[in-house]
Amino acid sequence: MKKESVTATQAIVVFEVSNQSTYILSSHKQYNQGPILTIDGTSTDRSSLLKLNHWQRWLLVALNILFLLVGQAAAVLLGRFYYDQGGNSKWMATLVQTVAFPMLLIPYFCLPSSHDPSTASTSPSIPIISSIYFALGVLIAGDNMLYSVGLLYLSASTYSLICATQLAFNAVFSFFINSQKFTALIMNSVVVLSLSASLIAVNDESDKPSGVSNGKYFLGLLSTIGASALYSLLLSLMQLSFQKVLKKETFSVVLEMQIYTSLVATCVSTVGLFASGEWKTLEGEMDGFGKGKVAYVMTLVWTAVSWQVCSVGVVGLIFTVSSLFSNVISTFSLALTPIAAVIFFHDKMNGVKIIALLLALWGFASYIYQNYLDDLKVKKTQSEVSKATNDSNC
Repeated sequence: MKKESVTATQAIVVFEVSNQSTYILSSHKQYNQGPILTIDGTSTDRSSLLKLNHWQRWLLVALNILFLLVGQAAAVLLGRFYYDQGGNSKWMATLVQTVAFPMLLIPYFCLPSSHDPSTASTSPSIPIISSIYFALGVLIAGDNMLYSVGLLYLSASTYSLICATQLAFNAVFSFFINSQKFTALIMNSVVVLSLSASLIAVNDESDKPSGVSNGKYFLGLLSTIGASALYSLLLSLMQLSFQKVLKKETFSVVLEMQIYTSLVATCVSTVGLFASGEWKTLEGEMDGFGKGKVAYVMTLVWTAVSWQVCSVGVVGLIFTVSSLFSNVISTFSLALTPIAAVIFFHDKMNGVKIIALLLALWGFASYIYQNYLDDLKVKKTQSEVSKATNDSNC
């Protein structure tokens, strides 16, 4: 769907500059981040990655991409299937987006790590970290609710195309919160993705789910656009948290944020489920589910599992490549999901939606190319620094 109900900082780009230093580019600015990407002050897990040969590393990258693409597409399709077969609880649809977060404890505890006492004095206090995780978790729960409303009133293909606007929102929020510069390519991406969403909004609504009125259809559009904007805001706030408070982006720290914010979001969603009274309708939903009670339970279970499989892919790509790459692959998945929706749900792909899809891919390509240019700048700087170092040694 959106995202991956992902709660990782996907707007920071990590590049290895040498065997001694790593630079984090935020808003196309770079600053020395110290030793190579570390876990809790050490290079334990990153060193293990560096021991892999070329094909093994790219196999790992490909596996994480597969987790993200399959997990996100399956979660969106299963979410639409839940509504199509008689499910109607928005809070239940919200809850399943984070409730399977304990799955992330497997890679977290399997990851070898050690603590560096020298970093203890610079680490933020527990109350500060707890406040950040709580605030982000509440926002994530609200974001997931907006996505649930959007998916309830929209087809899977329309929903996914609208979600692709998150890159445009991300560029805007990064400009104001993270001081990211607006280049011509970034501006092109924002404009084109906005046009893509506008085309969907003025579409003939012929592919609305059955029983959805015009008013609810537009409520779904507004909810999905709002959710995409809130998700992009979350990314910028997470980037700010990593830069200003946590001051490191390692595999274990990213997983910790993912786990704790998901815990908070799950608690908020559970409270919402009971406070709204929707829990009373769940038994009736199960009895009236189109494919039967077992299918009802399995749909919810596999939706929850799919979101966490997606999350594993997201975190894996952050670690093996970069945060930006993870976010871009997630957005690319949203452009592909409509194709899966046509295959499995026979969604209509009329001319307007095809043009919107092409525009979304165009905006996606512009965003990617801008960051490719940024990467070239980093490599050029690396080469100049290495040359200057060699000259000084001579």
